[in-house]
Amino acid sequence: MITGKNYIGSSKSSKGTITFKTFNPQLNVENENTFFEATNTEIEEAVMLASAAYKSFSKISGVRKAVFLNAIADEILNLGDALIETYCSETGLPEGRAKGERGRTIGQLKSFAALVEEGSWVDATIDTAQPDRVPMAKPDVRKMLVPLGPIVVFGASNFPLAYSTAGGDTAAALAAGCPVIVKSHPMHAGTGELVASAIIKAAVTTGMPNGVFSNINSSGIEVGTQLVSHPGVKAVGFTGSIKGGRALYDLASNREEPIPVFAEMGSVNPVVMLPSALKNRGVDLGKVYAGSITLGTGQFCTNPGLIFGLKGDGLSDFINTLGEEILKIDPMCMLHPNILGAYNTNKEKAVSQNNTNIVANYSSDVKDNYAQHGVLTVDGDVFLQNPTLHQEVFGPFSIVVQCDSTEQLETIISNLEGQLTGTVIADNQEEFNYNGVIAALQNRVGRLIFNGVPTGVEVCPSMNHGGPYPASTDSRFTAVGIHSIKRWVRPMSYQDWPNALLPVELQNENSMEITRLVNGELSNNNS
Repeated sequence: MITGKNYIGSSKSSKGTITFKTFNPQLNVENENTFFEATNTEIEEAVMLASAAYKSFSKISGVRKAVFLNAIADEILNLGDALIETYCSETGLPEGRAKGERGRTIGQLKSFAALVEEGSWVDATIDTAQPDRVPMAKPDVRKMLVPLGPIVVFGASNFPLAYSTAGGDTAAALAAGCPVIVKSHPMHAGTGELVASAIIKAAVTTGMPNGVFSNINSSGIEVGTQLVSHPGVKAVGFTGSIKGGRALYDLASNREEPIPVFAEMGSVNPVVMLPSALKNRGVDLGKVYAGSITLGTGQFCTNPGLIFGLKGDGLSDFINTLGEEILKIDPMCMLHPNILGAYNTNKEKAVSQNNTNIVANYSSDVKDNYAQHGVLTVDGDVFLQNPTLHQEVFGPFSIVVQCDSTEQLETIISNLEGQLTGTVIADNQEEFNYNGVIAALQNRVGRLIFNGVPTGVEVCPSMNHGGPYPASTDSRFTAVGIHSIKRWVRPMSYQDWPNALLPVELQNENSMEITRLVNGELSNNNS
């Protein structure tokens, strides 16, 4: 049941007078439920509860955290059709997408549960004492990863489940031993409340401390600003725009105690199509990329917004086919009128630049909140001199850049901002002749894709979802997969500490039988 209230730990609260509603973009009407924006008092209560919960939750065993995470997954499933129906009414996305994203969310929770139950993720390292070493005795030093403290997670507009209330950031932080305060996204506050109720129910039934999770509503930026500024908050997770992510990063950096902000922001995901591939299958590639550009109405962070190729018949065939095929695809609903408005503005800005040519622009009438997709093409020298064309257009739109030479292609790629992904399309092992281009691409992205499309992120340990700024604020970390847990921890060393007072992961007995680095050798035996 949706109440519109904030979850301050296990209590529901609606002390404020500012309210808002979510919007159904398919029906072009407001949804019924009213949501209460959190007050300063409620924010303070949530942070204080999280700080108190941290004292015990940070020391809870991996086995108990696994029970909690698996319980969250079960409770989300128990929400049944109500969650799916609310998701669809607040996003305009189809039921299949809702169920698929729910499945991904469940999978993420279970993968973190398995990780912490096994326990080796803490990177326990032990260097035992050598009292007889000369000229100086060597102390006993032991190190492991420990949780940072309360984390604020901002819900993402384009993934109401997988990147929001119980999404990857939240699952990773809870797995690490950090209480979480979610700043729910106002576009899907109902979906967020339902998931929050599942998390709270799981926390209560598994005996987690009150305050291990809170869910805060707001329709503006003030609540998020207060949360990030609060001295009790120790890190931030964000998925969204460059403007929003950078604002949070600057705010967190200017605190008396600066804290990390792990923000996944904008990306145009450049695709490099090499000549032999274009010659042999340019038409087929045009069909494939028409689908990739419009998938999910272009509202994926891995949407291919830039496509590069060397001038020639192969590239021309690709461009012509791409333009024809994309116009065959029916327009789809965007997440919110505001997102559609930003898409139309940014698309028009790109199209209006000098020396650009429209390949395709869906011009027929569409329903309210449906996007008219399009493709633009431009010569390499024009693109290189016009930074406006380098910027993300969030939606079903892409620019094909026609380069004069390999050298120009390499120069253009080297001058791109940081990106989440980069794709190389090649045939007949021609990729070995473009080492400079590929090296330049690798320096600009967090993931290299070969002969595929960037849309879609496999949730697995080897996945890196991040990249050089502004794709993310810290390219050393991924926002997807079990290794994303390392954003919410820090290393802690213990020197000559009594064995009985050490964390169990570092004690001589190794009762958990985890893998540890002991005197330079991996071992799961006692030390």
